[in-house]
Amino acid sequence: MALLELNEVSIEYKLSNGKLKAVDNVSLNVENGDVVGLVGESGCGKSTLIKGIINLLPSNGKITNGEVIFEGEDLSKLEFEKMRKKRWKEISMITQSAMNSLNPVYRVGNQITEVILEHEKMSKHDAMEKAKELFDLVGLDRARLEDYPHQYSGGMKQRAIIAMSLALDPKLIIADEPTTALDVIVQSQILEKINALLEGYSGSMILVTHDISVVAQTCNKVAVMYGGRIIEYGDVKQVLKKPNHPYTMGLKNAFPSLTGEKKDLISIEGTPPDLSKKIDGCRFKDRCPFVLDKCKSGEMPFTRVESGYYYCARHDEIDHLRELADLSETWDV
Repeated sequence: MALLELNEVSIEYKLSNGKLKAVDNVSLNVENGDVVGLVGESGCGKSTLIKGIINLLPSNGKITNGEVIFEGEDLSKLEFEKMRKKRWKEISMITQSAMNSLNPVYRVGNQITEVILEHEKMSKHDAMEKAKELFDLVGLDRARLEDYPHQYSGGMKQRAIIAMSLALDPKLIIADEPTTALDVIVQSQILEKINALLEGYSGSMILVTHDISVVAQTCNKVAVMYGGRIIEYGDVKQVLKKPNHPYTMGLKNAFPSLTGEKKDLISIEGTPPDLSKKIDGCRFKDRCPFVLDKCKSGEMPFTRVESGYYYCARHDEIDHLRELADLSETWDV
């Protein structure tokens, strides 16, 4: 049994003028030890999906269909208090913007020990000792536990949030774009730290990002999300070296490779679909260079490959489409 199983999960937001289906019929498994990258453009539903997993949707958001099975238990059916006890203890989260995640009027050490004391029976002294060990783990000076968040740099705040996420040895960590607000040097340091922690960590992680180069550096599996759905999933090497969905091909062409022949980057023209309206056919059809009439209506066929699956009406022509996209197989993964 997988650690986490999402079975046909749909999430809607209630709007003043109707509803918006931000996540539509998503199924995904996370096994023990997996680091799954969830990648896609802004607005595709990534953050909504992970907030739905831990029941942190805003008041106008609701899971309208499906199951979120964590170790055999449907989290979507749990009462508030039972779900609250699972957060941090069994499932923790590295938030998208550490700058806004730490309370500015409390010392960072007190915020970490509060998480520990809420879920574990131990003294404040022992909780602070645990916090010191966590700071050692993420490469922060123990003395900085006495500082306030405004005394930290952006990279230090992100490391503090990572330390907090590891405080109770959770089985699943969800990282929501943990490097978005950081410069490239600090981003590289944070990714190296995450990789080093994962090597000695027995849990699993879902890494949410719009940057496939981050996925290539960190993950062993990748789920590509577009228009509220996962349109391709599989082993990270297979998906990024030989993508099967035209959208994944477009993402690959839009990112530079550090190896192989230098090529011009090709952007994906157009904008994602309006999720407040019913979408028929392929969700990528208005932007896809390979679109045919059969792509414009009905459900897209599900095609299973060696390490995963994808949805495309032209599934029997994928090798040809990959040639037309002029993809290089030397992209470093």
